[in-house]
Amino acid sequence: MSSRTPRPRRTIARLALAFALALAAYLALWPVPIDPVAWDAPTDRGFVGDFAVDSALAGAERIPLGDHPGPESVARDAEGRLYAATLDGSIVRLDAEGRNPSDWARTGGRPLGLAFGTDGTLYVADGIRGLLAVDTVGQVTVLATEAEGKPFGFADDLDVAPDGRVYFSDASSKFTVAARGDADASTLDIIEHGGHGRLLEWDPVTREVRVVATGLQFANGVAVTSDGRAVLMTETGAYRIVRVELDGPARGRVTPVVENLPGFPDNISRDAEGRFWVALFAPRNGILDWLARFPALRKVIVRIPSALQPKPARYAHLIAIDETGRVLEDRQDPAGGYAPITDVLATGEWLYLGSLSEPTLGRVRQ
Repeated sequence: MSSRTPRPRRTIARLALAFALALAAYLALWPVPIDPVAWDAPTDRGFVGDFAVDSALAGAERIPLGDHPGPESVARDAEGRLYAATLDGSIVRLDAEGRNPSDWARTGGRPLGLAFGTDGTLYVADGIRGLLAVDTVGQVTVLATEAEGKPFGFADDLDVAPDGRVYFSDASSKFTVAARGDADASTLDIIEHGGHGRLLEWDPVTREVRVVATGLQFANGVAVTSDGRAVLMTETGAYRIVRVELDGPARGRVTPVVENLPGFPDNISRDAEGRFWVALFAPRNGILDWLARFPALRKVIVRIPSALQPKPARYAHLIAIDETGRVLEDRQDPAGGYAPITDVLATGEWLYLGSLSEPTLGRVRQ
């Protein structure tokens, strides 16, 4: 009897070896769009202290928007009507009770942030089209598409100061919504940690855009302080909320006010009482934190097909802070009944919740 391995088995073994070598070469060498930067992620303390687990968001009411999913941002006009920026490029308007949705305006892009000016103009941060204005009858005007010669890659959130200036984030000037979509662009920027985010200022008098701050880690939510002298911003890729000065010699100075959050902060908004409401998109990922020091391994992660990559946990979470960063409220739903939450609008009676992917708005009692 021959002791040699049957030819079919040798062929299968060779094919398996060739496949393994090809896979290893792919994971190690295939070009990727990121150039990761090594950094030290703060140790995640988890849901403790001010962020202790609760279920205050469980059972959130759902408000239909018609056939318009993904209400990333929500705003309210002087008459109490609600506006939602949705995945299909629509701005949906509802009455003051959150009923009767209508397709009020279409931006032709991906609206991600909404804020009203005192004259009733609705300003829009559109990830594809830039900074927009929508008048009281729903007509859309493009205000700006670049700042100091650099096009916006990811106009994300905004707020209007008392003097009418509009402050908005360009979350990533490298990974653009137009080229990759908002989900993939944000993922790549956060994994790279290259500091491509900017805070920008649009002047309604000169109609020009100036850069206020650069080097931000996925610059996301923007909320002007009550005196108009600074903004609070969320740096999603750094798990923190910062204060950026707007006036005088300190203009552009970035100072952390809340660090080492247990999740990825998204939009931020200020209510009538001066509290800042922050949506946390998802809990932090231990693997991503561990990979912070290993740029080469982060390239490997990007080479893995997206269907096999780790996904954010479904978890509902929001907080309220004061201007100094003191946590005033923390509300969660570990079951993720309405999640992920990307925006919070506080009206005094309700908290309206926006989401990147939910088919409705959410609402809970304030």
